[in-house]
Amino acid sequence: METYGKILLIAIPVFLLLVLLEMAYAYRNESKAMRTNDIISSLLSGVTNITKDVLGLSIVIYSYSWMVRHFALMHIEASWLTYLVAFIVLDFSGYCVHRIQHEYNFFWNGHLVHHSSEEFNLACALRQSISGFANIFVIFLLPAALLGVPDKVIAVVAPLHLFAQFWYHTTFIKKMGVFEKLIVTPSLHRVHHAINPEYLDKNYSQIFIFWDKLFGTYQEERPDIPPVYGITRPVRTWNPVKINFQHVGLLIKDAWRTRSWRDRLRIWLMPTGWRPADVQEKYPVYKIEDVYHFERYNPSLPKSTKAWLWVQLIALLFFICFLFGNIAAIGSPGIFYYGLFIFLFVYALAELMDGSSQAWIWEALKGSCGVGILYYYGDWFMLKTYVHAGWYFVAGYLLLSFVMTVIFSRRP
Repeated sequence: METYGKILLIAIPVFLLLVLLEMAYAYRNESKAMRTNDIISSLLSGVTNITKDVLGLSIVIYSYSWMVRHFALMHIEASWLTYLVAFIVLDFSGYCVHRIQHEYNFFWNGHLVHHSSEEFNLACALRQSISGFANIFVIFLLPAALLGVPDKVIAVVAPLHLFAQFWYHTTFIKKMGVFEKLIVTPSLHRVHHAINPEYLDKNYSQIFIFWDKLFGTYQEERPDIPPVYGITRPVRTWNPVKINFQHVGLLIKDAWRTRSWRDRLRIWLMPTGWRPADVQEKYPVYKIEDVYHFERYNPSLPKSTKAWLWVQLIALLFFICFLFGNIAAIGSPGIFYYGLFIFLFVYALAELMDGSSQAWIWEALKGSCGVGILYYYGDWFMLKTYVHAGWYFVAGYLLLSFVMTVIFSRRP
């Protein structure tokens, strides 16, 4: 947990800088201003995901190290070949998990958030789920466990494999020649994120594209079919917490509403998007039929509100970096109080982005949580060890944030 936090202290500013550079490039070279709401929503989703991971808010049913101890047929030493084997096994595992997430109703909930943006940019790579609390897919690493690949090798390779999937979420890199036949490129991943009928459920690979070619899910980007991004049942919100539980919420309601006990049981593992016939008829859900003609979600916000969103994002990143840099010193239960504050921060800010008149209520809850922490610790945890009067700045920020949210959320 502490090590992961320190890695993220380096990764967060790097990813943010690359996102900002892409925005600048889009504006300068193509006179295309990326949507502030979309970018910040993606960043908020990334914040909730890494906070959940760092706090360890998941159930470990079985781990890779457990499989190595119980199932290894041999044990091999860590070498360059071991790392290569681990990388390939992780990539195959990633293909399998990715395909399952797309093709089965229940598992789609854990991946939907990544596809929820109606844009395709580096920021949307950071849209990751918080709804998976038990990782059952470790089983796909069984081949590595059978070979006795050390768990420390997987611990090193896994984050590298994950971070290597960031760069190809962009429209500004066109086709890359021979690389299109070897690895996942921006062109091939644009296909994966598209909702055009010709592109749906294609290109599940994460690094090496040959998995799709091997299993029949490969599709090139066609010049006559420009990709249209998003999901066919659009989420219609910028709030990553709502997005994370929107699909499973519909599954629960459908299972409750249907008159068929058979449908109540099978809905979870039916193909993604399947609904019982009686529920579909009585409770229709909007679905995009013509991907070339639909209204994208983009509530209008004044420029002053958009500017305030960036101020809030900077404040959020300060709080996140302070948590990750001091997670061992903060300890338990302090890190969970901190995590609650972060999730309330994200929820309040996302409600403001959605133009909700209730945003100030969530801001009040966030402020109350922050004031409670200041009162309990007499400080913002151990901030005064860095800045003696630092807690004054935190208190001042909480007050300013509440006042500004009240002002902005009451604007028509």
